[in-house]
Amino acid sequence: MAGIYLHIPFCKQACHYCNFHFTTSLRQKGALVDALVQEAALRTSYLEAAPVHTVYFGGGTPSLLEAGELEAILDALRRHYPVDAGAELTLEANPDDITAERLQHWKDLGINRLSIGVQSFFEEELRWMNRAHTAGHARGCIELSLAAGFSNLTIDLIYGSPLLSDARWKENVDIATGYGINHLSCYALTVEEKTPLHQQIGRHQQVDVDNDQQARQFLLLMEWLAAAGYEHYEVSNWAKPGFRSRHNSAYWKGVPYLGLGPSAHSFNGRERSWNIANNAVYIRALTEGRLPDEKEALTREQRLNEYLMIALRTREGIDLNRAAALATEKEQQEIRRQLQVFLREGLVQETPSGYALTDAGMLRADGLAADLFV
Repeated sequence: MAGIYLHIPFCKQACHYCNFHFTTSLRQKGALVDALVQEAALRTSYLEAAPVHTVYFGGGTPSLLEAGELEAILDALRRHYPVDAGAELTLEANPDDITAERLQHWKDLGINRLSIGVQSFFEEELRWMNRAHTAGHARGCIELSLAAGFSNLTIDLIYGSPLLSDARWKENVDIATGYGINHLSCYALTVEEKTPLHQQIGRHQQVDVDNDQQARQFLLLMEWLAAAGYEHYEVSNWAKPGFRSRHNSAYWKGVPYLGLGPSAHSFNGRERSWNIANNAVYIRALTEGRLPDEKEALTREQRLNEYLMIALRTREGIDLNRAAALATEKEQQEIRRQLQVFLREGLVQETPSGYALTDAGMLRADGLAADLFV
């Protein structure tokens, strides 16, 4: 099985914390859609005819695409790749783009999962983040989506911002669970270099994030969502039974995927490739029939470290047999020794096949993975 990711690099305005590749100019949107269709035609051999079980429109803001543009891309994928009839087709959408008419168009095209960038249900926070939508949009888009029959719905929420008290964080979570949403992705606010937020903090125009606050709100989140019946299946993701993200879960299992669009990454099990993060250069290359990508063959050590990092972030954790298939005997011994240290510190627990993080370990997932690297 395999997945396809499509990067749509357009946004109405720039969120202060975002460092993804995007532009607020829609001038090249039509040309970029044409280039995506061309790239899909040129890269048919990458997945080696594996059935495609997930398609994910990310960005940027894919919900800015017109129905005809989405249709052209999906037609190209279905023409060139063996997309399963029951594939999970996810579209990231901003609340202010969601209307009853657009929801019906998306359903008609086969989109069966929406990922909505709500981030907060409070006006003050949304303005602080420089989001394009309002608190009214945040609630209204969920109500419209549910009424349109999108039961496979996920929203993003952000915690750990200077404006977010624990009480308000609880309100955000309660509103989301009150709608019966089946999947939540919750992220700590991160200050990325070269973002407006990073620059504002550097000029002392904004308060920096409080790591203690973020840790506390993450622990509270785990407690609240467990009580509400959600499964914490990856550090930043919670789902009701049967509603895990199939696309993202495939990433964490090392399933091959093809990334189309500027800045998109691909992985086929042996090498990683990535497209140039420049819309004009991307479009020009595809117009000339060239792929605007670079490639890196992964070493055994890189594949092992990547497995350790990704697996440790999931609720299932590290399968020692899978790690052993990539590690030398000496490396296996060192990995087991370090895991025993984590076990004594209460950061991991034993599973039938290996070790998984405890709630305390979830707070330090990336750092613990780095300690395991060979």
